[in-house]
Amino acid sequence: MLQRTIAKMVEATGIGIHKGKPIRMILEPADVDSGILFYHAEKEVVIPLSVGNVVNTSMATVIGREQVYISTIEHFLSVLYAYGIDNIRISVDGDEMPVMDGSAISFCLLLDEAGVRTQQYPKRVLKIKKTVEVSEGKKFAKFEPSEESSFEFHIAFPHPAIREQSHLYHFGKRGFVEEIARARTFGFVKDIQSLQSRNLALGASLQNAIGLDSRRILNREGLRFENEFARHKILDAMGDMMVTGYHIVGKYAAFASSHQLNHALTKKIFGKSDNYELVTVNQLETPNYEHCFA
Repeated sequence: MLQRTIAKMVEATGIGIHKGKPIRMILEPADVDSGILFYHAEKEVVIPLSVGNVVNTSMATVIGREQVYISTIEHFLSVLYAYGIDNIRISVDGDEMPVMDGSAISFCLLLDEAGVRTQQYPKRVLKIKKTVEVSEGKKFAKFEPSEESSFEFHIAFPHPAIREQSHLYHFGKRGFVEEIARARTFGFVKDIQSLQSRNLALGASLQNAIGLDSRRILNREGLRFENEFARHKILDAMGDMMVTGYHIVGKYAAFASSHQLNHALTKKIFGKSDNYELVTVNQLETPNYEHCFA
């Protein structure tokens, strides 16, 4: 299997969920081994995607360089993960990615419009060799060795519309579009005032998030999946793992994990060289692995 970029330049505009301002995003093809490059168009600063460039994980995954940052990258990165994109340049004219409808499906449509182009160099993936786990009280996130790639997430909220939920997703592009991509981010009315006092969630609305009061879901259309909350947590986790720059071959499992714990997990994976190895797809023992990206 060969490395991948997009076939042509495409662009889209949407609201930033935290600043509430319109954001123009342009996607462009990139050369072999360029990796994933974010470009802050207003500040004219390139921020290569890497675990070391993550500067904040409190409300979203944020990367930065030279005191310039781009926030809320995880939804878009989950799509790059699912589509197997290795090299791409993402230009935004603000401090965050557009939130679109709060899910990743708009980004899927954008990449479908751009198309995928293979490049004449083998695709490398990160294969987990040893179990790596991080925890915070009862919360945890871990990767275990496996010849396949899967994500399993469990949550428990003391809210009548959520309670306990879980979802197991076996990696595949088609499965991502059908099971994960349409799952929206969510938030509680009681938290909005506090967030907005800190200049966060200024663009949040029922058009780009699931809203909940103390008893019920406020969106008139209801949920897209019975366990949409757990599915969205998988979407976030995939994006957070894409910060490594690689598709990860292994079994991810988590309970109530966060961007912060996911980031700690990526750092711990890279903390010891015997935790992982970088291999080409044709070195994997899983037959027809590349079909996952079809």
